[in-house]
Amino acid sequence: MNQEEIRNYCLNCINKPCSNKGCPLNNDIPGFIHEKDLKKAFEILSKTTVLPAICGKICPHEKQCQGSCIRGINGKSVSIGEMEEFIGKYSIENNLSIPTDLDASLINKQVAVVGSGPAGLTCSAFLARKGVQVTIYDKFDELGGILTHGIPDFRLDKQVVKKTIEKILDLGVKVKTNIELGKDISIEELCEKYDAVFIGIGANIPTKMNIEGEELDGVYGGNTLLETNNHPNYDGRKVAVIGGGNVAMDTARTVKRLGAKEVYVIYRRAEEQMPAERKEIEDAKKEGITFLFQNNIVKILGKNKVDKIELIKTKLVQKEGETRLSPVNIENSNYIIDMDYVIMATGSKPDESKISEFEKNKWGYVQVNENMQTSLDKVFAGGDIVGEKATVAYAARSGRNAAESIIKFLQTC
Repeated sequence: MNQEEIRNYCLNCINKPCSNKGCPLNNDIPGFIHEKDLKKAFEILSKTTVLPAICGKICPHEKQCQGSCIRGINGKSVSIGEMEEFIGKYSIENNLSIPTDLDASLINKQVAVVGSGPAGLTCSAFLARKGVQVTIYDKFDELGGILTHGIPDFRLDKQVVKKTIEKILDLGVKVKTNIELGKDISIEELCEKYDAVFIGIGANIPTKMNIEGEELDGVYGGNTLLETNNHPNYDGRKVAVIGGGNVAMDTARTVKRLGAKEVYVIYRRAEEQMPAERKEIEDAKKEGITFLFQNNIVKILGKNKVDKIELIKTKLVQKEGETRLSPVNIENSNYIIDMDYVIMATGSKPDESKISEFEKNKWGYVQVNENMQTSLDKVFAGGDIVGEKATVAYAARSGRNAAESIIKFLQTC
């Protein structure tokens, strides 16, 4: 559909389930869809998000906004993501600025934002547009966090990321790169220098399955490979990717593009239970990636390096008190296949060395209250580091919520 067709197809519902139920950022979706003046449509979006060209491209729309669209009950949902991406790109191509709403009481306030992923960028923008003097600290020499150092180029155009970040920096945000928390600067130093601090460094340490052979050469973490882009030579090799989320899909598709002969995605549940976006699964299949559903890895075999893997088939059962079917290993269904590399993409956790000063929740994430405030008075946090749902929109929402809380904090201190 073109833009006019999308406008005409959208019912402009009074209750806006796409916005109020489906969108983590609560974007005014009917508002920006039905606004024909694209500059005004961008202004409507800018009230709730500063990442429209990015979220419009990579958000799991069918699970979020489009999944709540009334049109989708008896037919095809409105192409909300397509429209958001179009408006976001229009704002880039036409050099539209993010609107400001300066508050005189905040002009001399200074805030440090550590990490420049979706949470950090959004927090920075919503602070800066009110007049707060924001400085972003990042361990890399290029901003963007997972947008730059995690999501592959074939899924997200890095020029779009760069131009989106430039819009945010144009609000007056300063940048200090190649500075890593806990190594080059401490929380204590930041608290001494700034009126408030926001931590949005993500949680990118791959979790381990604690199975035999996991320590062998040739076993990698998917998050680490995507972040560092430091891959082994896959030419003509067989690679197993363990997991069913978007990191597993991004890793598998990246490995295939880098020359792997065979790539297997091994997932212990059924295809319909995969948390990855449907489009990413289908694209992976088209690219020749093999999926082994209802299979669980139990051993990695080899003397010093990966040589084979042992799998076991699973069945799905309904356990008492659980709504999701659980995978259970089928006794004596083990089998072994040759493999050169194993990449774990079964989740990630925070780097404990970076957050040792904070109180943690039972899952090991930084504990925050309803105001996104940590156990340290001047320090707020958001995104993956606090255990937020692992999508760009949810991370951005927590960054925006933190900015709103920081503003209230600055106005009272």
